[in-house]
Amino acid sequence: MKFSDGFWQLRSGLARLRPAEVESVEAGERELTVFAPAKRIERRGDTLNQPVFTIRFTSPAPGVIGVRIAHHLGGLPARPSYQLNTYDEHPVKVEVDAVEARLTSGELTAIISLDGPWSVRFEQDGRALTNSDARSVGFITDQDGRTYVHEQLALGVGETIYGLGERFGPLVKNGQVVDSWNADGGTSSEQAYKNVPFYLSSKGYGVFVDSPAKVSFELGSEVTSRNQFSVEGQELTYYVIGGPAPKDVLRRYTGLTGRPARVPEWSMGLWLSTSFTTDYTEETTSAFVDGMAERDLPLSVFHFDCFWMRQFHWCDFVWDPVAFPDPAGMLQRLKDRGLRISLWINPYIAQRSVLFEEGRELGYLLKRTDGSVWQWDMWQAGMAIVDFTNPDATAWYRSKLQALIDLGVDCFKTDFGERIPTEDVVWYDGSDPERMHNYYPQLYNAAVFSLLEENRGEGEAVLYARSATAGGQQFPVHWGGDCESTFEAMAESLRGGLSLAASGFGYWSHDIGGFEGKPDPAIFKRWVPFGLLSSHSRLHGSSSYRVPWAFDEEAVDVLRKFTKLKLSLMPYLVQVAEEAHREGVPMMRPMILEFPEDPAAAYLDRQYMLGPDILVAPVMSVDGSVSFYLPAGTWTDLLSGSTLSGPGWVTQTHGFDSLPVLVRADATYMSSTTPAAEKTT
Repeated sequence: MKFSDGFWQLRSGLARLRPAEVESVEAGERELTVFAPAKRIERRGDTLNQPVFTIRFTSPAPGVIGVRIAHHLGGLPARPSYQLNTYDEHPVKVEVDAVEARLTSGELTAIISLDGPWSVRFEQDGRALTNSDARSVGFITDQDGRTYVHEQLALGVGETIYGLGERFGPLVKNGQVVDSWNADGGTSSEQAYKNVPFYLSSKGYGVFVDSPAKVSFELGSEVTSRNQFSVEGQELTYYVIGGPAPKDVLRRYTGLTGRPARVPEWSMGLWLSTSFTTDYTEETTSAFVDGMAERDLPLSVFHFDCFWMRQFHWCDFVWDPVAFPDPAGMLQRLKDRGLRISLWINPYIAQRSVLFEEGRELGYLLKRTDGSVWQWDMWQAGMAIVDFTNPDATAWYRSKLQALIDLGVDCFKTDFGERIPTEDVVWYDGSDPERMHNYYPQLYNAAVFSLLEENRGEGEAVLYARSATAGGQQFPVHWGGDCESTFEAMAESLRGGLSLAASGFGYWSHDIGGFEGKPDPAIFKRWVPFGLLSSHSRLHGSSSYRVPWAFDEEAVDVLRKFTKLKLSLMPYLVQVAEEAHREGVPMMRPMILEFPEDPAAAYLDRQYMLGPDILVAPVMSVDGSVSFYLPAGTWTDLLSGSTLSGPGWVTQTHGFDSLPVLVRADATYMSSTTPAAEKTT
């Protein structure tokens, strides 16, 4: 939130304390603790009635420095908290002299000035990254007694900022105000399903704010030369993560918050869904699968969306007996055709569900402060929420899914998890409702993913998840949520995916053709190549089917071509996916990740790299016109075999069966000499 009224004043009703100077510093073997009073101490009497900031510098991992800014330290431990990977044995160097205190981890150093106003500099190998100065740290009290802690880190000239989760606005976050708060708001606003309090700088460092509660970011907007972030309460902890390259930052960040799990190869094939509110029975779904086979459209996964269960019963995990009288037999018939099976689920229990009374009696549903079950009518009548802070409730929920796995289900679409109440609720483990709001999908997705992993084995578990927070990349895959069926929504979806990639998520998908409404055939045919040249590919909609023959016969041909193209690229994609798992570098990459030294790459948000070697520029126009930027070097068109040279902008016109998809000459994993079009003919 913004606290200032211009440069000189605070907003009405606010009071602020700042650290004025370093009074003393305590050096430990692996940490520094700095004591900074809110005014300069010139005589003994100045120490009376004087607030003091306690600021602790530590290092949880090589090249990562943590900063904890605290006013009062007597609060209870905050729950939930992010589960971070720490490394106690890595070298940390602590130095203190009359002028400076320094803590060094790897090549990253925090330098605290001991002489003069408050000042902290972060350097890597002697190169300045960012700093906190005399006006940066603040402890705010408002007229209602609420307190906040903020930090402001320097934003340099030409420096660009990325990440903060799956955000659908501009890819570069400079000038934006971002509140890290999960919401079910679609893809066309500042709201986001996946909020991650981490940003990535083009200068080769990152900042992670260690709080699942609401974190407010003002990125060059509260102060144009600084990135401000703040939390409510008495303390704020953040980590500066060194590079030097943006990909190095993501390696370190995901090392801290968790690497993306390995995904099975079959998950990168084509998924076909029933869609959401369409009418479907076993006859319908079988006709879809038959139609795909008859048209030579390779299919990997068939997904049953919400109405595999009866209306008003979500979730009871019971098949609709009228639409699907023989689920075991049906699933076996689909599996005999080589398909994997996905089912839609969510963590909400409708009042009409057979599980509602069971969960209420066992105490497994989220409660109000008076001990009653929290309920409302949004989404499902009288629905309650499974309390995953209760280990017994988690085991109970997993047991219901186990029965489906035993039936032959391979994976789940873990929908929702965003609309988690914060008022008049009590969690089983005493978690702070404000912190649990964003953290809930972490518990939900972890519960389902670990069950699949136990049943299918490591590397064979996969979700289609919608909501997440920091660390959620450990439980892939995630998709972009509810978008409209327009070219504008296609562009905003891509921006969301690239922002999520810059936030440590290794894989990402979206609904081919868009979710809301029935897309015009031209939009569907333009979206197909984008979908098949993403890490994961799914045909899914809201009130209309997404089988290609529902549009026109050309759509069938386009889908066939790009599905087979993706299958031909599978050896390459498997290597890229393994890199995402082992190093935390995403499969779909903003151009800045591969070309950090090219200033033209900074703002590119209508194209991306699929792994290190392939540039993709989706066509987002009816007439096929598309402009894209080609970095330096020779590039080979994967479809035609022709070559282009960069750097420079290129404008082309493509038919529905084509788009710019180019391989760099210095390819890491694949050769650019043989077009994939030749391989698949």
